[in-house]
Amino acid sequence: MDRPMGRALARRVLLAGAVAAGAGAVSGATGRAVADERGQPIAQGAVDAEVARRERVLIELRRDIHRQPEEPGREQRTAGVVAGELRAAGLAVTTGVGGHGVVGVLRGSRPGRTVAYRADMDAVPAKDIVGGGPAPAHLCGHDVHTTVAIGIAQVLARLRRHLSGTVVFFFQPAEETLSGARALIEAGVLERTCVEEIHALHCGPFPVGRLAVTPGFGMPGQDKAEVMLSGPAANDAARRLAAEIGALATVALPQSPADLERIVADAQRPNGPLARFVAVRAQAQEAKVTVAYRCWPQERYTQVRQNIRRLGTSYAGAAVSFPADPFPAMVCPEREGRLLAQHLRRTLGRGAVTELQAAFPPFSGEDFALYLDRVPGTFTFLGVGAPDAPVTTSYPHYPDFRPDERAIGLGIRAMAGWIAERARGTRSLPGHSADQGPARRP
Repeated sequence: MDRPMGRALARRVLLAGAVAAGAGAVSGATGRAVADERGQPIAQGAVDAEVARRERVLIELRRDIHRQPEEPGREQRTAGVVAGELRAAGLAVTTGVGGHGVVGVLRGSRPGRTVAYRADMDAVPAKDIVGGGPAPAHLCGHDVHTTVAIGIAQVLARLRRHLSGTVVFFFQPAEETLSGARALIEAGVLERTCVEEIHALHCGPFPVGRLAVTPGFGMPGQDKAEVMLSGPAANDAARRLAAEIGALATVALPQSPADLERIVADAQRPNGPLARFVAVRAQAQEAKVTVAYRCWPQERYTQVRQNIRRLGTSYAGAAVSFPADPFPAMVCPEREGRLLAQHLRRTLGRGAVTELQAAFPPFSGEDFALYLDRVPGTFTFLGVGAPDAPVTTSYPHYPDFRPDERAIGLGIRAMAGWIAERARGTRSLPGHSADQGPARRP
């Protein structure tokens, strides 16, 4: 983190309650938008037609990216593919941002707001694959994320004469190491493009055809600790201490497909076991105990650190350290999440949307959190589970992760329509008050 945790928490609380411009009005089961003084906006039917026209080509593009996985910070080929596709669509493109990052800017033909969409490009390093792996691989769906974002850019560029505002696309390197978002932010992309809000999709363990929105929730951050013990019995003491720290957990990390399925179900239960949790992995290595843990809500980090320090210092001569500040949780603003859920239900159907009631404890930290520290937005899980397939084929980082490619078209349909409405930003959805302008940054 680039600032104390307390400041990050305060900023996130302010952002979660900030007033942001609402989505454009929609009417009818067809999802056609109501015209306003700026003329006829992009209709969902037009988005759907453009997606259908290019879906097969985009699936082939995803397969090409999938066959050429690149580790975090080494996304040179993928960035080149992205830049070429964006330029061909008519976007203004900047490369080499924060490493191999690519920024594409699409200006609509009508005035409006500036909205960003983010995709991550890197593959999962071999060491981070569940059970380990021989080489980096696209087992977190970033190849899908990149393809969806390219598709959104192509569709909106094709419909530019009906597009209001400006859409900025961030193709980010090094998400797996939680460093890419910070690199782009430090390169000034938010300030230079005057982004008012930001949105993203991530592959998730839900049936293909369904999206899981996260109003008020998101993904836990992560923290690490080390305890060094001394003395002739230090190795035995380290094993006992690892067990004591592990007992701080309120939920167990998944060990089987059944555990994963239970987590997915619990995340959709109001006030379920994941509404507040601590998930801990503590390992003894000779006289040292290494600890990695995640918790929700983020305020629990203070308590967990105190407990780790208390348990560690109960052993004579033990030295407890925390190598860095906790990486922040990704907390999605509730208002924007509910607006997105309403938009998707009206344009894709009620059965296409579920609302999460908790965060996923097994997921690693998500550096999209750093964008949401600065501007409001949404983060949505795109269901990629094929019918009757094991849950591990749609759960990121598992070696048999194999997303259903039909999700690509749905992701583009969902986000292209949503982004167009957010950039237009002239009306609220039915049942919500009119916009009051962009959210203020604290």
